[in-house]
Parts: sequence; structure tokens; C-alpha cells
Amino acid sequence: MRMATALLDSVDRFTRLAGHNRAAMLLFRLDGGPRFAINVFKVREVLRCPPLARLPTMHELIAGAFDYRGRTIPVIDLVRAMNYPPLAAPAEAHLIVSEFSRSVQAFLVRDVERIVHCDGAALEAPGHGLGYGARVSAVTRIDGALVAVIDVEQILAEVNGTQAEVSPRLRDAAQRAGARGRVLVADDSAVARRQLVEVLKQMEIECVVAHDGREALAMLREQAALPPAERIALVISDIEMPALDGYALTRAIREDAALAPLKVVLHSSLSGGFNEAMVRNVGADRFIAKFQPDLLAASVLELLQRAGAAAH
Repeated sequence: MRMATALLDSVDRFTRLAGHNRAAMLLFRLDGGPRFAINVFKVREVLRCPPLARLPTMHELIAGAFDYRGRTIPVIDLVRAMNYPPLAAPAEAHLIVSEFSRSVQAFLVRDVERIVHCDGAALEAPGHGLGYGARVSAVTRIDGALVAVIDVEQILAEVNGTQAEVSPRLRDAAQRAGARGRVLVADDSAVARRQLVEVLKQMEIECVVAHDGREALAMLREQAALPPAERIALVISDIEMPALDGYALTRAIREDAALAPLKVVLHSSLSGGFNEAMVRNVGADRFIAKFQPDLLAASVLELLQRAGAAAH
């Protein structure tokens, strides 16, 4: 079963959702129970699972590897990652080939259902009582049934590790420039928030943290009455977030006279040229693909300097 053509044909339609707090999700199952979802923009293709080659030195969540269009890519076992029993008929399993965070990998699932549109306001952070843990970023209801959105970035970080080291050159540049201005970080992923805070800490830049776009917008509106020196000057926001996504957050900032001067960086694992159009549509200052510490640090330094110059 191949869905690449259908997914590509849908990109223009999904792009028009930018700034309207809508999401497009691919639904799938890990067993005969609840459905799960992944953002359509992270999906390249859906395939029947081919024979996989596995080495004993591979991470425990790697089911193996296979040749995908001339390159060898790893297959992450989502069934195991979510603590489900092994598939009874692995030959009938499917792979969701995914591209994000500047890497290509596949996820092993039982079967794939369809693409659905979700209202961003209906996406909620999962309560602790649901037992999903850090590997689920949001939950919603589709056709009256609970659907969990997998935090594939978290799982990939567990497999590959994380790195948030800023080069000495940029750390020195930040100290020489004396970058001023507080930064708000908005991201629903705990691993992403830690990375961002670590980058800003190395640059000696003060930051505050929000867990989704709605919380971020409330914080921004609250601090707008503070003296100029105490206000937030720059927002670094994820795109995929429950309650209010990064596109809708940016649009809300631009439509609020008190917040419109803020510099906004959209920082996402989503790849592809469609991001450039979306950034223009909602009025963000920049898009940066996760996770590139030096590129992020250089952009933060430049935008804070521009914000400071505009304030004078």
C-alpha cells in the first residue's frame, strides 16, 4: 500500500490551513486497540514492511534497517516503543516512512487507516492518568474515540541522543554583543524545551517557557504592560502544539498591536519547502529546522539585535 501520491496531492490544501489552528494527521494502529496519529507533513510514504536487517548493536527500539530508494534507513519499532506486545503477523505490518529533524527513518506499525483534519483547540496535552508518558505529545477525539499523537521527536531523540552545544565562536559573539532582551520558548516537547533553554543559557540570554501556544499567548499578553526593558523581545515557537499551534500563535501576535513588534522564530522538525510559504503567510521572521544549535544561536543573536535597534 502506497500513499505517497495522495499525501503529496494534499500538501497545497493543508498549507492553506496555516494560521488557522488546524492539523492534518495520519491515523494508524499498533494493535487492534486504540488509534494513534502522526502529522501528515512528517510522512513521506506508507509501505508494506519488507524484510529487515538487524545488528545486535542497534538500539533496542530499532527493529532493523532496509534499502529505501537507494539509501539504508532505520526502522523504529513504534509497537515496542509504546509498550505493546510484538505484532502477531509482522509480515503484514506497515512502515510509515518519515522525514523530520533533517533525517529519514521509518516507523513500524500494524496498519494505517486514513488522513483526518483536527481542530487544534481540540488537541490537549495528555493527562498523567492516561499512562502514555513522554512519548505522546497530545490527545484528541476522532469519531468519538480517543486518538493519541505520537511524539516521534522524543522517540528519535531517545534513539539518536540529543546535542545542544553552541560553538565557542557564537558564545563569544553573544558575550561581545551583549545581546539584550528576554526570550519566550514555546514547545510541547520536554526534550525540545531542554535543548532550547540550554542554547540560550550558553548565550547568557534570559528565557521563560510555555508548554503550548495558548499558554505562550497568555504570557505575552500579560507581560505587554511591563516596562520595555522587562518585556519579551523574541519568541521561539514550535509549530505542532496542542491547544494553539505555532502558526496560529504567530498570527495572533501579528494581529495584536501590543505584540506585533515581537520577533518570531518558528522552530520545527517539519521539513519541506511548504514552510517558507507558511512563514510568510503568518508573518514569522524566520523558520529554523530542528535541531541546529549554531543556526538557532546566530538567528537569536541577530533578531535580538534588530529588536533592540527598533526599540531605540
